[in-house]
Amino acid sequence: MANTETALKEALASIEGATGAALVDYTSGMALGTLGGSKSFDLNVAAAGNTDVVRAKLRTMEHLGLKGEIEDILITLSDAYHLIRLITGRGGNGLFLYLVLDSKRANLAMARHQLKKIEADLEV
Repeated sequence: MANTETALKEALASIEGATGAALVDYTSGMALGTLGGSKSFDLNVAAAGNTDVVRAKLRTMEHLGLKGEIEDILITLSDAYHLIRLITGRGGNGLFLYLVLDSKRANLAMARHQLKKIEADLEV
């Protein structure tokens, strides 16, 4: 089992094109850990904003009576992918992993696969 720091380091090291990663509490909007990003891309601001995305999707699913669970949410920009992976089990309720990828270098299918493995190994 990996702790937050180890999981974020693994995400940046093992996922081609990854430029930033965070573990986020979507009930509070706070990042519990961040790694990467840049002066022009503040992961804490992005993490807080993405809590609204997660909450909106959960609310919509509830209103529609959908019973499935969100695995991940993908946002594609002209030069980047933003991947949100909700944490399931082991006390991860209310948390998600957030990954930013350079779309020119990343393989989205492999990134999703690797982030799922990292999520499964994460101890929160």
